[in-house]
Amino acid sequence: MREILVTSALPYANGDLHLGHLLEHVQTDVWVRAMKAQGHQVTYVCADDAHGTGIMLKAEENGVSPEEQIASVKASHEADFAKFLINFDNYHSTHSEENKHFSELIYRRLNSAGHISTKDVKQLFDPEKQLFLADRFVKGTCPECAAPDQYGDNCEVCGTTYDATDLINPHSTLSNATPVLKTSKHYFFDLPEFEQFLKDWTRSENRLQVSVANKLQEWFDAGLASWDISRDGPYFGFQIPDTPSDEPDKYFYVWLDAPVGYMASFKNLCDKRAGSDQALDFDRYWMQENEHKTEVYHFIGKDIVYFHALFWPAMLAGSEFRTPTGVFAHGFLMVNGEKMSKSRGTFIKAETYAKHLHPEYLRYYFASKLSDKVEDINLDLQDFMQKVNSDLVGKVVNIASRSASFIVKKYDGMLSDVCVESELLEDITKTGDEIAAAYENREFSRAMRLIMQCADKANEYIDEKKPWSLAKLEGTEQEVQDICSVAINIFRQLMVYLAPVLPELTANAKDFLNIDDLSFASRNEWLLGHKINKFKPLMQRIEEKDVAAMVEDSKASLAQADTPTANADSKSDDKTAATDNQSEKAANADNVTEKTEQADYIGIEDFAKVEMKVAHVLACNYVEGADKLLQFTLDVGEDKPRNVFSGIRKFYEPEQLLDKKVICVTNLAPRKMKFGISEGMVLSTGNPKTQLTVVTLPDNCVIGDVLA
Repeated sequence: MREILVTSALPYANGDLHLGHLLEHVQTDVWVRAMKAQGHQVTYVCADDAHGTGIMLKAEENGVSPEEQIASVKASHEADFAKFLINFDNYHSTHSEENKHFSELIYRRLNSAGHISTKDVKQLFDPEKQLFLADRFVKGTCPECAAPDQYGDNCEVCGTTYDATDLINPHSTLSNATPVLKTSKHYFFDLPEFEQFLKDWTRSENRLQVSVANKLQEWFDAGLASWDISRDGPYFGFQIPDTPSDEPDKYFYVWLDAPVGYMASFKNLCDKRAGSDQALDFDRYWMQENEHKTEVYHFIGKDIVYFHALFWPAMLAGSEFRTPTGVFAHGFLMVNGEKMSKSRGTFIKAETYAKHLHPEYLRYYFASKLSDKVEDINLDLQDFMQKVNSDLVGKVVNIASRSASFIVKKYDGMLSDVCVESELLEDITKTGDEIAAAYENREFSRAMRLIMQCADKANEYIDEKKPWSLAKLEGTEQEVQDICSVAINIFRQLMVYLAPVLPELTANAKDFLNIDDLSFASRNEWLLGHKINKFKPLMQRIEEKDVAAMVEDSKASLAQADTPTANADSKSDDKTAATDNQSEKAANADNVTEKTEQADYIGIEDFAKVEMKVAHVLACNYVEGADKLLQFTLDVGEDKPRNVFSGIRKFYEPEQLLDKKVICVTNLAPRKMKFGISEGMVLSTGNPKTQLTVVTLPDNCVIGDVLA
C-alpha cells in the first residue's frame, strides 16, 4: 500500500468558483478516488488562498474586515465543492497559524543558509489609491511579445515572466491612473543558486510532464532571476519576521505562503486526527530524507507551473523539506470552443451550474476529455448533452433498467447461481487492469473509452439474446434469468470502474445491487446466487431546456455581479430590451408562417426515386483534417463496400456506430470531397445544430434489403 498526499491549487478567496476551478478539482478528486479504490492510502488536502492586496481591496469594497471576507468566501467555496462531490480530507486557509508557522520557518531556514538578500527596488505606486501595486493590479503591453492587456507578473500569450516595471504603457487596474516609481527595500530569494538542482529535479523521471519540462528549459536558457518575496504595507498577509524595527512593515508576497498552504492544511489535518486510528505523521510526508517513501503530488493549471516547478521545490530544498514527487499540470477550460464569456453566458459559476444540472454530468464529461497532456479542454454544451445522454443514460444505466425488472419480478431478485457467459464477463473483468492503469496515469479519457466499450458489449449481448422475447415463451425461465444475471454482473463491473467519476450514482447502484464494496478488487468476485433490490432510476437525461436555462442564468447573475449599483433606470432599460426581444420573436414567427404557406411539396413519384437500403457498418473512423465528419465503410449487399462521409462527428464516437445496422441512401450521386468520394448518405434524425441521431435498425434486418 502506497502512502500518498495530494493537493489541488488553492482557489483565491475573493470570488465565487466557476467551472474552470472545477476542472482541476474534479481531475484531482477522480484520481484520488481511483487510487483509494486500488487500495492505497491517499490524503487529499486543499485550502483557500487568502492573502494579498486583492483580498484587502475586496473586503474594503464589501465594507467588511479581510478576516470576515475570507471566512465568507471559504464557506461558499466549501459548499460549492461539496455539491460537485469533491471529497477533501481537509480544506483549510492560508490565513492560519499553521501557515504562519511554516512560512516563517521556511523563511528563517533560507535566510540562515544565505539564500535571502535585500536590495532597494523601484516599484509601481498608485498615486490615487496611495499604495504599492501588486502585479495583478497592473496591466500593460507585454515587453516580450507586445501582447496588450497583460498583467504585471506574466504574459498569458507567450508565458514570459517579468517584473511589473517592465510592462509597456502600464496602468493601475484600481484607478486607471498611470503608476509612478517609488523606491523601497525588498527581500529576495536567490533562485539562481538552485539552478543545477532544479535542472536535475525537473528532468527526473515522472516528476513533470515532458511538455512542462521542455517549457522550463526555455526559462533556464533565458537565465533564472532572484525572486522578490516581499510586499510593502498596507497588505493583508503575514509580516516578514526579524526585520529591523525602524523599517516599514514588510509582508510575505502571497506566492510565498500560498504553496506553504499545502503543508499547513496537512498539518491541520494531522492535529485533528492525532490519537485516532486515522492519525497521520506530518514528518513522515515532509521530512527531507523521506525514508518512508511517501509520495506528494500537486495538481495545478498550466498558468502557475513556474511557481510550482521552480520556486516551490527550490524553497523546499533550501529549507530542508522534501520536494513533490510529481507536479501535474492541465490546460485551460474553453466553453463552446472559446474562452469563457460573461456576455454569452458561458462564464458559468459552480453554483449556477448546480441549480440547473446534476454535477455528475460535468464530472463525467470532464473525465471523458482529460488526459495526461497539458491540453485545453473544450466544454461543448451540445456535445456535453449528447455524450452524457448517450453514454451514461443510453448505455450504462440502460443495462440495469433492461434487466433488473425480469430478475425482481420473475425470480424474487435472485441472480443465477452460475455465469453462463464466463468468457464475456472474464474479458470485462480483465479490462479493469487497463482501466486502473489509465486512471493512475491520469488518462481519464482512455479509461472512459474502455468503460464504454464494456457497456457496448453488454448491450450487444442483451440485444442478441432478447430476454424480453424469450420471456414470452414457455420453458425459458432459466435462460432469461441467466441472461439478465450476466447483464447485471457487467453493470456491477461498470459501477466499479465509474465509481471514481460518479460517486453518487454508484452509491445508489450499490443499494440496488445490495453490495457494500466497489473497490477495484471487488470486481473479481462475481454476483452469483445473489439477491438484488428493486431497480430505481439512477440518472435522468439532460434536457436542452436546462442547459439553455443555465446559460441564461449565467448571463443574468454575472450581469448583476458586474453592476452592483444598478438603479431603477437600468432595470427599466432591461425591460425595454425584453420587449424588443419579444417583437423580434414575433417577427420570426411571422416568417416561419410565411415559409410554411409557400412550401414546395413533392409527389409520391419523387419520393419513389430515393433508394434506401439496410447497411452494415463495417468500419467507422475519424477523418483527419475534418472536425465534423465521420467516415463509414458500409456493406449494402453489393460486390464491394461503399465509402460514405457523414457530418455527425460532434454527436458520436466512431465505436458507437461500429457493427450497427443503418439506413443508406444508395442512389445519391457520388460526391467528390477532398477526403475522398462519398457514395451515399447515412440517414439520421434531429437538428444538425443541436442533436442528430443515426437511425439504427434491428439485427434481424437483412443487409441490402430495400426499404419501402
